[in-house]
Amino acid sequence: MPELRFLADMNISPLTVRELKRHGWDIVRVSEVLGPKAKDSVILSFAGESNRVVITQDIDFSALLAVGGRTGPSVITLRLEEPRPLLVARRLAEVVSEIGTLLGKGIIVSVDETSARYRDLPIGAESEE
Repeated sequence: MPELRFLADMNISPLTVRELKRHGWDIVRVSEVLGPKAKDSVILSFAGESNRVVITQDIDFSALLAVGGRTGPSVITLRLEEPRPLLVARRLAEVVSEIGTLLGKGIIVSVDETSARYRDLPIGAESEE
Protein backbone atom coordinates (compact mmCIF):
# COMPACT_ATOMS: atom_id res chain seq x y z
CA MET A 1 0.00 0.00 0.00
CA PRO A 2 2.36 2.73 -1.13
CA GLU A 3 -0.20 5.57 -0.70
CA LEU A 4 -0.59 4.87 3.02
CA ARG A 5 2.11 5.37 5.62
CA PHE A 6 2.35 3.30 8.80
CA LEU A 7 3.93 3.50 12.24
CA ALA A 8 4.45 0.17 14.02
CA ASP A 9 4.32 0.26 17.80
CA MET A 10 7.09 -1.45 19.76
CA ASN A 11 4.94 -4.56 20.24
CA ILE A 12 5.03 -5.20 16.47
CA SER A 13 7.97 -7.39 15.53
CA PRO A 14 10.79 -5.95 13.45
CA LEU A 15 10.33 -9.05 11.26
CA THR A 16 6.75 -8.00 10.52
CA VAL A 17 7.93 -4.51 9.61
CA ARG A 18 10.68 -5.91 7.39
CA GLU A 19 8.20 -8.18 5.59
CA LEU A 20 5.79 -5.31 4.96
CA LYS A 21 8.63 -3.10 3.69
CA ARG A 22 9.62 -5.91 1.35
CA HIS A 23 6.12 -5.65 -0.12
CA GLY A 24 6.42 -1.90 -0.67
CA TRP A 25 4.83 -0.53 2.49
CA ASP A 26 6.00 2.81 3.88
CA ILE A 27 6.36 1.65 7.49
CA VAL A 28 8.67 2.49 10.38
CA ARG A 29 8.84 1.27 13.96
CA VAL A 30 8.43 3.67 16.86
CA SER A 31 12.00 2.89 17.96
CA GLU A 32 13.34 4.24 14.65
CA VAL A 33 11.72 7.67 15.00
CA LEU A 34 10.83 8.27 18.66
CA GLY A 35 12.77 5.78 20.74
CA PRO A 36 11.59 2.55 22.37
CA LYS A 37 10.09 4.19 25.48
CA ALA A 38 7.91 6.79 23.74
CA LYS A 39 4.58 7.38 25.48
CA ASP A 40 1.37 6.48 23.66
CA SER A 41 0.29 10.13 23.50
CA VAL A 42 3.59 11.08 21.84
CA ILE A 43 3.23 8.21 19.37
CA LEU A 44 -0.29 9.36 18.46
CA SER A 45 0.85 12.94 18.00
CA PHE A 46 3.77 11.89 15.80
CA ALA A 47 1.53 9.62 13.72
CA GLY A 48 -0.97 12.42 13.23
CA GLU A 49 1.67 14.99 12.30
CA SER A 50 3.41 12.61 9.87
CA ASN A 51 0.17 11.19 8.43
CA ARG A 52 0.83 7.61 9.54
CA VAL A 53 -1.56 4.85 10.58
CA VAL A 54 -0.58 3.32 13.94
CA ILE A 55 -0.31 -0.49 14.07
CA THR A 56 -0.32 -1.89 17.60
CA GLN A 57 -1.43 -4.64 19.95
CA ASP A 58 -2.12 -2.09 22.69
CA ILE A 59 -5.78 -1.13 23.22
CA ASP A 60 -4.73 2.07 25.02
CA PHE A 61 -4.43 3.88 21.67
CA SER A 62 -8.11 3.41 20.92
CA ALA A 63 -9.01 4.64 24.40
CA LEU A 64 -6.86 7.76 23.99
CA LEU A 65 -8.54 8.56 20.68
CA ALA A 66 -12.02 7.97 22.09
CA VAL A 67 -11.54 9.96 25.30
CA GLY A 68 -9.85 12.81 23.45
CA GLY A 69 -12.57 12.99 20.79
CA ARG A 70 -9.81 12.90 18.19
CA THR A 71 -10.39 12.49 14.46
CA GLY A 72 -7.06 10.79 13.82
CA PRO A 73 -4.72 9.22 13.25
CA SER A 74 -6.18 5.87 12.27
CA VAL A 75 -5.18 2.98 14.52
CA ILE A 76 -5.11 -0.73 13.72
CA THR A 77 -5.21 -2.86 16.88
CA LEU A 78 -4.21 -6.49 16.43
CA ARG A 79 -6.02 -9.00 18.62
CA LEU A 80 -4.40 -12.16 17.25
CA GLU A 81 -3.98 -15.25 19.42
CA GLU A 82 -0.69 -16.17 17.72
CA PRO A 83 1.00 -12.95 16.56
CA ARG A 84 3.82 -14.62 14.63
CA PRO A 85 5.58 -12.02 12.46
CA LEU A 86 4.80 -13.40 9.01
CA LEU A 87 1.20 -14.21 9.93
CA VAL A 88 0.77 -10.67 11.28
CA ALA A 89 2.17 -9.23 8.05
CA ARG A 90 -0.17 -11.39 5.97
CA ARG A 91 -3.23 -10.50 8.06
CA LEU A 92 -2.38 -6.79 7.92
CA ALA A 93 -2.03 -6.96 4.15
CA GLU A 94 -5.46 -8.60 3.89
CA VAL A 95 -7.15 -6.04 6.10
CA VAL A 96 -5.48 -3.00 4.54
CA SER A 97 -6.36 -4.21 1.05
CA GLU A 98 -10.03 -4.35 2.15
CA ILE A 99 -10.32 -1.07 4.06
CA GLY A 100 -7.28 0.94 2.96
CA THR A 101 -9.26 3.91 1.69
CA LEU A 102 -11.02 4.27 5.05
CA LEU A 103 -7.70 4.45 6.91
CA GLY A 104 -7.03 7.84 5.38
CA LYS A 105 -10.26 9.20 6.88
CA GLY A 106 -9.65 8.37 10.55
CA ILE A 107 -10.86 5.05 11.92
CA ILE A 108 -10.09 2.60 14.71
CA VAL A 109 -9.77 -0.98 13.48
CA SER A 110 -9.76 -4.13 15.61
CA VAL A 111 -8.33 -7.14 13.79
CA ASP A 112 -8.48 -10.79 14.80
CA GLU A 113 -7.94 -13.96 12.82
CA THR A 114 -11.30 -13.89 11.05
CA SER A 115 -12.64 -10.35 11.17
CA ALA A 116 -11.80 -6.68 11.09
CA ARG A 117 -14.23 -4.31 12.80
CA TYR A 118 -13.89 -0.58 12.55
CA ARG A 119 -15.38 2.61 13.92
CA ASP A 120 -15.13 6.07 12.47
CA LEU A 121 -13.39 8.80 14.40
CA PRO A 122 -14.30 10.67 16.44
CA ILE A 123 -15.94 7.92 18.48
CA GLY A 124 -19.63 8.56 18.99
CA ALA A 125 -20.00 10.57 15.79
CA GLU A 126 -21.33 7.60 13.79
CA SER A 127 -22.40 4.04 14.41
CA GLU A 128 -20.10 1.03 14.29
CA GLU A 129 -19.72 -0.68 10.92
